[in-house]
Amino acid sequence: MRKLIIAALAASLSLAGAVAAFAQDAPKVGIVVKIGGIPWFNAMEAGIKEQGQKLGVDAFMIGPTSADPALQVRAIEDLIAQGVKVIGVVPNDAKVLEPVLTKAQAAGIKVITHESPSQKGADWNFELASSTGFGEAHGKLLAEKMGGKGEYAVFVGSLTVPLHNAWADAAIAYIKANYPDMKLVGDRYGVAEDVDKSRSTALDLIAAHPDLKGFLAFGSQGPIGAGRAVEERRKTGKIFVLGPFSPGQGQKLIKSDAISGGFMWNPKQAGEVFVTLADRLIKGESIKEGDDIPGLGVIKPAGNDIIVDQLLPINKDTVDDLAAMGL
Repeated sequence: MRKLIIAALAASLSLAGAVAAFAQDAPKVGIVVKIGGIPWFNAMEAGIKEQGQKLGVDAFMIGPTSADPALQVRAIEDLIAQGVKVIGVVPNDAKVLEPVLTKAQAAGIKVITHESPSQKGADWNFELASSTGFGEAHGKLLAEKMGGKGEYAVFVGSLTVPLHNAWADAAIAYIKANYPDMKLVGDRYGVAEDVDKSRSTALDLIAAHPDLKGFLAFGSQGPIGAGRAVEERRKTGKIFVLGPFSPGQGQKLIKSDAISGGFMWNPKQAGEVFVTLADRLIKGESIKEGDDIPGLGVIKPAGNDIIVDQLLPINKDTVDDLAAMGL
């Protein structure tokens, strides 16, 4: 019996040693997102971890406590000090991050970004939706919901997030060109990564603009906050809220019509792509036109950008299935 216990203990220690050796030897990939603890980036983290295990990469996510570029800079500095092989980032402020990303490259670390087209200091940036296609799809849907008339407001994650503002530019331009009876209220509001700020800003706008009929909210917390404001003011069916959001988080709101719909891509898939691209760079493999990359398909890079269109509609017909995927 004693021999069996000793043998079992030895096997256990051997397995633990093997796991520790893997953790020590596996190349490290650190991915810094905009903010931790929200459903969108929770799904991304699941993709990062699963793909890391699949490819033998020690991949992990860092989610700051608020959508603050300074916190992202601090996290990237820490990853540089750790000597990771690849740093991935979903930037809150593309320009603020330029110096620290350039510092990472100078240290021999590869840099991959997401939601930040033409990012300086990045080896590659990837998008699962083109900025024009994503923005126009939302602009068109809002116009249909509003009947092509009335006032609308636009939320973005912040005024310094390039992709959110590119979506807003595309949506506003599309509406202006095709629906002259729709009027933009103000310019845009940088609140859409914060559900409470989105809600309070929406409440203020509803109070100040009696003819307001729509919100375009780019940033995963924007539609949630604006939807709650519409519900509180009993404006369901009168004010339409559109934008990308986590289906699991907004399931009840879309079924009650407080949110009217939107489009998204799969954040878990984005997490997987981060690790897939990182693995290729670690191995010294090229990334070029015609490559068929899991999660992206056949790519056609433009500069350091890899952009594909993989839009998923979020509506009453799709929300349950998307939520069931953990999104």
